[in-house]
Amino acid sequence: MIRAHDPTARILRFGRYSVILQRRELLQDGQVVELGGRAFDLLLALINGNGKVLSNEELMNRVWPGRVVEDNSLHAHVSALRKVFGEDRALIRTVSGRGYQFTAEVRAAETAHSASSLVRVPSNLPERVAELIGREDVVKDVSELVLEHRLLTLVGAGGIGKTRLGIEVARSVLDRYTDGVWLAELGPLTDPDLVPATVAGALGVMPVNGMVSSERLAAAVRGKLILLVLDNCEHLIGAAARMAEELLRASSQVSIIATSREPLMADAEYVYRVPPLDVPEESAAVDDDLFSTGALRLFFARVRASDPGFVPDRQFASTAAAVCRSLDGIPLAIELAAVRCSALGIDELATRLDDRFRLLSGGRRTALARHQTLLATFDWSFELLLEPERVVFRRLAVFVGNFTLPAAIAVVSGDDIAAVDVADHIGQLVAKSLIVADVTRGKVIYRLLETTRAYAQQQLVEHDDFAARASIHARYYLSVLERAQVEFSTSPPAAWQTISGRDIDNIRAALDWAHSASGDAVIAESLTVAAVPLWMHLSLVNECRGRVQQALAGTKGKRSTARDMKLFAALGSALVYTSMGPEARSAWSHALSIAEQLGDVDYQLRALWGLWVDRLNGGAFREALEVARRFLEVAGPAADPNEPLIGHRLIGITLHFLGEQSEAATHLDRMLGRYVAPPNLSHIIRFQFDPRVTARCFQARIRWMQGFPDEAMRIVTTTVDEALSLGHALSLVNTLGQGACLVALLTGDLDAADDYATMLHDHSARHGIALWQSWSRCFRGVVQFRRGDAAGGLQVLRAELTDQPQTRLLPRNMILLAELALALAAAGDYREARVAIDEALERAERNEERWYLSELLRIKGQVLLQEGGPGAADAAEDYLLQSVACARRQGVLSFELRAVTTLARLRADQGRTAEGRAELLPVARRFTEGSRTADLAEAQRLLEKMGRGKSAVGSAQ
Repeated sequence: MIRAHDPTARILRFGRYSVILQRRELLQDGQVVELGGRAFDLLLALINGNGKVLSNEELMNRVWPGRVVEDNSLHAHVSALRKVFGEDRALIRTVSGRGYQFTAEVRAAETAHSASSLVRVPSNLPERVAELIGREDVVKDVSELVLEHRLLTLVGAGGIGKTRLGIEVARSVLDRYTDGVWLAELGPLTDPDLVPATVAGALGVMPVNGMVSSERLAAAVRGKLILLVLDNCEHLIGAAARMAEELLRASSQVSIIATSREPLMADAEYVYRVPPLDVPEESAAVDDDLFSTGALRLFFARVRASDPGFVPDRQFASTAAAVCRSLDGIPLAIELAAVRCSALGIDELATRLDDRFRLLSGGRRTALARHQTLLATFDWSFELLLEPERVVFRRLAVFVGNFTLPAAIAVVSGDDIAAVDVADHIGQLVAKSLIVADVTRGKVIYRLLETTRAYAQQQLVEHDDFAARASIHARYYLSVLERAQVEFSTSPPAAWQTISGRDIDNIRAALDWAHSASGDAVIAESLTVAAVPLWMHLSLVNECRGRVQQALAGTKGKRSTARDMKLFAALGSALVYTSMGPEARSAWSHALSIAEQLGDVDYQLRALWGLWVDRLNGGAFREALEVARRFLEVAGPAADPNEPLIGHRLIGITLHFLGEQSEAATHLDRMLGRYVAPPNLSHIIRFQFDPRVTARCFQARIRWMQGFPDEAMRIVTTTVDEALSLGHALSLVNTLGQGACLVALLTGDLDAADDYATMLHDHSARHGIALWQSWSRCFRGVVQFRRGDAAGGLQVLRAELTDQPQTRLLPRNMILLAELALALAAAGDYREARVAIDEALERAERNEERWYLSELLRIKGQVLLQEGGPGAADAAEDYLLQSVACARRQGVLSFELRAVTTLARLRADQGRTAEGRAELLPVARRFTEGSRTADLAEAQRLLEKMGRGKSAVGSAQ
């Protein structure tokens, strides 16, 4: 294998195979083997294992860093590698239950300067498809500047090559940024508010619930060594500048390259003005030095690409030099000219170009601005097109970002352009460099460069009916969304998300037009409704909220339509995460009213779910129970047998909080025993979380409370694994926060609690869910306190529950307030401890939130005992007896054990040992499992101290 002293290999050899790292090629007997990018990354990861068995998780983290990927993706790429190796497929060995191992002995044939050449730095930079000609010195200079200045802006005219230069520089410093080099393309955007979401997507930080502000992005990159390329900033200059400043302030290890037609004017910005390519001087002789200029080398390379047999002579070179000078060395203009050279010849090309320049400049070449030169080049190139090609080209201007051939055919074709001819015309436009074609996994996606699109749009406005074409474009993407929604009923959400994610820029553009003065309000409303599942899949909840509010504002007075119902439901879904309270309640109520008028059961259930969440989050548990029962009643006749089961889940969760654990368990067990997850996981989108994992969280809580701690932890372990496999961030953080962290703390398994709290923090930070980040810190503070660091734990809890009011005030956080009270008492701050526990008790009484009431009463008694003073023991005993009585009424054996243990200790301190032992022993013996849990271990120690042996606790243990 490759030895530790040899990690910088550039060419690796094993058997009859060679891996050329710089070119990312695998050779078999000297011949290049066709291998996909991910499969190549997987091969490197296996080789870099140095003969070790690498688990699926390790390999996925190396090949898909920061992404949630299913195991079958890994298996597919392993199979692809084995297929390439053929009879040598044993090079990759499967170790059952552990992972994969690369078995060959690998030799290093060459070395590089960087040890990171073996393992690819995570990046979304596009693969290099052509050499960047004429920029060698510039790339070197700018690469040095990137390492000296954390914000470097490449400024220049359109077509000067800012984007390609920025990407090439990013490639050249790839090994310096171990946490990744990422490209965020801002060109397709029209709304500055979408900059954070676009950057989040580039960084792999999927924005859940729409929280994609620059502050949340800053939290996600903090402490990471990252280079971000912000491309095409000029039309969103303010938003781009704010984003850059926020990220730079967040971490001293983040660096940014921006490309723009003007400086960002941001703090610490270093501006590099991108020069044109070197062009030959007019007085230069046609010799070898002339061929060394960047502009001519680019021109010759592009001509040769069209005509492989091309060899320039002196006359050709002299005329080509004049062309390059006329084009001011602007790369895009040179490439456009070179494409036509093989068809027109160099002399005709030069003549046409000179005529066009004279027309624009009035004969004064010195007055020609670069953007005018580029415009002249576009005009010239456009006039050389056949008329059908011109029509197709200008109509493609309605597309923003990527588009497919079917989309182009639908939008471009008409009476003057036959649908069957569109593909040929697009092929010609691709050949003439007016359209970019990206081929990925055999599928072709097209796009216009931004400057090209701007020119085409001008032509569309001047020579066609822009509004008519924009209307066709909007209707097409409405049909795409409606078709995707139908397919969603049978397809997994990931496939639907992939299809829709590709089209989101065009959907945004269609909505912008539909809401404009020349747009169509009906299309706007329909398109908004159809786009809601897309936004929810992509977790762009803030964008959903804004678009829905915009649509509702345009439909005032029309409140009894199916579209309005769907708009109000979408608004309610968005507000669940962004603005809980009257506004969300009003949206859900409107949706419910219309759904009832229309007899739409689906939307009645959606609205009732939203109202249930609103009442639960508002602490109105009795009202929440009424809504849950109404949900079950409406769901009863539904065709989907899962619908009533979801109603049982809502009822069970609500009863749990009300302290009615036995009945709650009945509803949850019924739901879990009969629920069959639909193949498309549609309930996640309709009801925000996966119903099964959510129900199992509360099942685990109840089983612990009823005296089955081992079973509760088994449920938690299984549920976390299932939530991870779903790849749905909200379901996972909900599972960790409401289930895993809480149950681990209740059982006293501090290691598990710490692990789950860390997982919760990492995932909530990655997806920008601030509330769960705060809760994760609270859980870790509790662990810190229970491990003996009382001061440190108290500091964390006090900061989170005092400085983060949403954490303190949100219902269902009783355990956090109770732990704060215990930490305060341990620090001797009894007055604040009583304030905290009394706040929790008052809230429990006011809201009837009684699931934790027995423990709150016990802790109140414990705090009084610790404080001491006249009458403290009597007052504490009263609270402890109330705690025991409450636990017995609710049938929660674990809380009863805690209360009786504290009471028995008080009895022993008062010299009433026999009485305390008589109360504790029968409670401890009712447990049939959990002898190693903290509470039973404490009861055991107390009973031994009071005169009983080890057999006293749990007769069935």
